[in-house]
Amino acid sequence: MRNLKRMLLGVFILLLVLVILAFVLENQQSTSLMFLGLAAPQLPVSLVVVCALLVGMLIGPILGWFLGRSSRAARKRLV
Repeated sequence: MRNLKRMLLGVFILLLVLVILAFVLENQQSTSLMFLGLAAPQLPVSLVVVCALLVGMLIGPILGWFLGRSSRAARKRLV
């Protein structure tokens, strides 16, 4: 049973890598983003999307940890 789970996890990771590779290869056209009047250099669309994903993956757990910590502190004060 353990080997089956490992094999399914390996297949899932392989499929995920293939989907990401296909996404990157299909989105090579360059784009320039502007935010608050600041222009970024022209980068491939796939790089912009992957960077946004990575930033979100970093910010999400940090916010979750911070909000969880503040709610635990509030519960301790109530007790």
